[in-house]
Amino acid sequence: MTEAPGGVQVVRTPEALRAVRQGLGPVGFVPTMGYLHEGHAALIRRARQENALAVVSIFVNPMQFGPTDDLARYPRDLDRDLRVCAEAGAQVVFTPDAGVMYPPGFSTQVSLTGVSEPLDGAARPGHFTGVATVVLKLLNLVQPDRAYFGEKDWQQLAVIRRMVADLNVPVQVVGVPTVRADSGLALSSRNSYLGTEQQARATVLSRALRAVQAAYAAGERDTARLEQAGLDVLATDPEVQPDYLAVVPPDLQRQPTVTPDPLNRVLVAARMFGVRLIDNLPLDPADPVPAALPPGGPA
Repeated sequence: MTEAPGGVQVVRTPEALRAVRQGLGPVGFVPTMGYLHEGHAALIRRARQENALAVVSIFVNPMQFGPTDDLARYPRDLDRDLRVCAEAGAQVVFTPDAGVMYPPGFSTQVSLTGVSEPLDGAARPGHFTGVATVVLKLLNLVQPDRAYFGEKDWQQLAVIRRMVADLNVPVQVVGVPTVRADSGLALSSRNSYLGTEQQARATVLSRALRAVQAAYAAGERDTARLEQAGLDVLATDPEVQPDYLAVVPPDLQRQPTVTPDPLNRVLVAARMFGVRLIDNLPLDPADPVPAALPPGGPA
């Protein structure tokens, strides 16, 4: 265990984590893959506000990267991350290496059906098995009272909620709204791959989502026509290579016609300049997310 600038305790093994965790609570937990930005800082601040102890994990999880994904070049800067953690109020940072998380002989995986299958589940086979496995391991290690996830990864949030409900994991999963740049671009560690002009062009994703919202506000309820309104915007930039743009209900199973629900969402994933970006918005921004959510539903 070491102490970083700002008084953050950095631990690298489960044993050291248990030592700093023991007897303290309530605990708020923010799992990350590092290269932290203001979106992560918002999660950490929320965890610190609502708990006695805020724990952040930094672990680039190889299990959730596919063969064509960017594991080798995924951005890493631990010193910078520790500064972000300290400034946002985290007291403990858990930074295990792959050998700690997946020791020799490791052979257990967590697989879900339903919410994990469409969208990113179809575009990135095996991705959510990697996510669910590492998140369950981290929840078991940290044993938090609350765990905080950004709404930018809406499907991931739904998958984690489903897993926690199905496996009776004693943690409250808290969704935190997406943090955006002034341009409307959703903050992401992968934005670091893009230059300033490229980031400006990447706002086409959020503009496409807003076009779908506008069509819905104008009375359109046909799913295909709503999605086409967003696809038309994506088509204005030849660099966009969409994986999907989908209007989905809370269970993420696309339907021909939209039934009003405050948890309806429009999600997009696309590659631009060789970088895969995702974003989402509520279908009806005037419809607040209810305080009480169905088991396994998104936050």
